[in-house]
Amino acid sequence: MAKRVGVDKWLFGVVLLLVLFGLVMVFSASAVMAKAESGSPYHYVAKQAIFALLGMGALVILMQVDYRRFNNPRVIFPLMAMTTLLLVGVFATHALNHTHRWIMFGRFFTFQPSELATPVTVLFLAYFLQTRIYRMDDWKGTVLRASLPPLIFIGLIMKEPDLGTALVCAGVTMAMLYLAGMQVKWMGVGLLAASPVMYYMLWMVPFRRARMETYLHPELDPLGKGFHIMQSLIAVGTGGVRGLGLMEGRQKLYFLPEAWTDFIFANISEELGLIGALALVGLFVAFGYRGLRTAYLSTDPFARFLAFGFTVAILIQAFFNISVSVALLPTKGITLPFISFGGTSIFVTLACMGVLLNITRETD
Repeated sequence: MAKRVGVDKWLFGVVLLLVLFGLVMVFSASAVMAKAESGSPYHYVAKQAIFALLGMGALVILMQVDYRRFNNPRVIFPLMAMTTLLLVGVFATHALNHTHRWIMFGRFFTFQPSELATPVTVLFLAYFLQTRIYRMDDWKGTVLRASLPPLIFIGLIMKEPDLGTALVCAGVTMAMLYLAGMQVKWMGVGLLAASPVMYYMLWMVPFRRARMETYLHPELDPLGKGFHIMQSLIAVGTGGVRGLGLMEGRQKLYFLPEAWTDFIFANISEELGLIGALALVGLFVAFGYRGLRTAYLSTDPFARFLAFGFTVAILIQAFFNISVSVALLPTKGITLPFISFGGTSIFVTLACMGVLLNITRETD
């Protein structure tokens, strides 16, 4: 296949639009609260802009680096070891909101190691599966060995606890194994094995049980446990078709919690309406199409797995976040890729996009 002169400009354009749109909406969702908390309406958006610029710098650099350089055990295994150490290291830090998800560097910079788990999982699986496409019937030598490192990541992330990110990592792992040719029966075995764990995590852990009960009947406690999701639904419904206008949302004013992070889609729906919400979904659809197209056109198995894994990871995370905002799924702390406030998230995501864009150089 002929070598492309440049990267996929459509994919690059969609990523750039998502980042710029995210910065605008982070400012819109956080300005009033930031002014009240820190004295500056730019407190959150300035931090996000810094990490977005750093992420775009990483994207531009990695866009020029041949993706084949990552197809090397001297790159893959140190990254896996570092990610594991960071995921263990968070438990040595002070709990924040009763969780161990962040490593603090002073007052102004935090790092979330779980954000590394999914892209490193994608890199490992792409490296491991590229030569085992025709040995996917060997459940012990291929499927089990491929699953063990992601399972370690998933276990550590669930311990933090962060079930949402763990489910994203699990979903990407399952999707990549299926792409490699894993039989559906092994997927069923994996789901059956995970069922008792999921039952325990959802129904035997008190705060998650309360969250599940709230998901089923949020109207029973609208000012207590059901407050988050009720306010999110009010924001989505208030926006109507055209929205209240940029910066004109009301639910972000002490009603909608985490309006610039977990529930930013609800704020977008309130301010920009159904039209704005569908436009954002359309951008993610366009991103998914170009990313999966790259995977389909790649003749190198390593490139195919990388492109597929990075694309699916973004789509799964976006699906979870949007579904929570409209009460299709129980509340979980998971950001909307490119859009939500979160320095680690946007930097790591954009770095992955640099690798994906480099792969597009090899496709027609």
